[in-house]
Amino acid sequence: MTAHLSTQAFVYAMDKNNKPALTVKSGTEVEIDTFDCFQNQIQSDQTTFNAIDWNQINPATGPVYVEGAQPGDILKVTIDDIELGNQGVMVVGPELGVMGHRLDKFEVKIIPVEDDKAIFNEKIALPLNPMIGVIGVAPEGEAVNNGTPGAHGGNMDTKLITTGATLYFPVFHPGALFALGDLHAAMGDGEISVSGIEIPAKVKVTLEVLKGHNINHPVLENEEGIATLVSKKLLDEAANAAVEEMIDLLQPQTDLSLGEFTMLMSAAGQAQISQIVDPLKTARFFVPRSILEAYNIELFKREVV
Repeated sequence: MTAHLSTQAFVYAMDKNNKPALTVKSGTEVEIDTFDCFQNQIQSDQTTFNAIDWNQINPATGPVYVEGAQPGDILKVTIDDIELGNQGVMVVGPELGVMGHRLDKFEVKIIPVEDDKAIFNEKIALPLNPMIGVIGVAPEGEAVNNGTPGAHGGNMDTKLITTGATLYFPVFHPGALFALGDLHAAMGDGEISVSGIEIPAKVKVTLEVLKGHNINHPVLENEEGIATLVSKKLLDEAANAAVEEMIDLLQPQTDLSLGEFTMLMSAAGQAQISQIVDPLKTARFFVPRSILEAYNIELFKREVV
């Protein structure tokens, strides 16, 4: 049976003190309704900067308390389905995103979603890439606002976080306190304007607790391979850490020396950018599934609660 969580329960920060909106057993599928990142405040391209309450940004629906999750465990999150709303919105403006230092006015663009396309204008209909921008668990220490990513997940804005992907999060507190929001109809690597095509949505995820393993940062798995996701103040720090996290995860499961495995990662792995516009930057290191299959590597094959 699928549990349901509406937008009546939402948080602006991932926090160990957030009161659970829903409690589920490990293995439960949960259907989660979400606002867009502006909490659906923008319904017209005439919306001005001052008409938006900027304290109501990046609401994440939740949190969900997953029974059995304890510090040191892993929360496995399988994205079963994403159902988008019928229109999205994008913004640009002074001091927003990469080009904010060259923009002198705030602009809004309403983008209809029709026939599995995002209608950017009369010449361009973009293919949809429904993906989740904010997703994660309560962080280890103090609360982290949903505009900021970290080891707990949060605003990682990674386009691989889409239907069919599985995410693995380190658990820092009992129940994990999982939440998600900030859906996009489409977004390119970097999210350079500070917004993808922001859109409300309905997301189905299956939540499972894995025992016997621990990780430092989120890990993503899909049909093509796996990626380590790391957020740091500087992009090069994030990219370097993502590489090390991947090597530490995989190399012990092979018969290769650290040096030889590093050579393999340099030949077959891909350092990629997720986003460069949040307070911390997010990079990922991706390894194709063929490498896992060659060494019969199966991620986190341990006890499931």
